[in-house]
Amino acid sequence: MTYLLALIAIAAVAVLCWKAFGPQKSGPSPRRPILGPDDDPEFLWRLGKQHRDDSGPSEP
Repeated sequence: MTYLLALIAIAAVAVLCWKAFGPQKSGPSPRRPILGPDDDPEFLWRLGKQHRDDSGPSEP
């Protein structure tokens, strides 16, 4: 029984030390904000280009 309590105590100390001194998070990674399709200039440009290509002069 004493060995079991010692094992639990050692495990608890190990976890606490890992949380305190383990690998540190560098914070949130810088990301560009997520844009919806109607706010994304590249998407709108491609959509306009596709629309211009599709609605070009039609052949008889």
